[in-house]
Amino acid sequence: QVQLVESGGGLVQPGGSLKLSCAASGFPFRMYAMSWYRQGPGKERELVAVISSTGSIKYADFVKGRFTISRDNAKNTVYLQMDSLKPEDTAVYYCKVWRNQDYWGQGTQVTVSS
Repeated sequence: QVQLVESGGGLVQPGGSLKLSCAASGFPFRMYAMSWYRQGPGKERELVAVISSTGSIKYADFVKGRFTISRDNAKNTVYLQMDSLKPEDTAVYYCKVWRNQDYWGQGTQVTVSS
């Protein structure tokens, strides 16, 4: 079955960096687009970035120039490098794959605070 396991979240000061990882299993990873979403306190879940099976990338406007999505097909893992973090980036970050339906990981908490 499809499994997605995020890691790498934590507490970081404004201006700092974190790198999130999402380890995938149960499907042919290299053939599927992978996405990162986030849900801040009291907010709806929103798309952060997506990387296609061929490596095409799209970012939400609010992270352009600060976040970088990448994938390692040999490790069945998608990453989100987050730089210049702001307090408003505080959220639970989820990875997602669509394979006949949406599959979500359990999420990893990112808190940006001094």
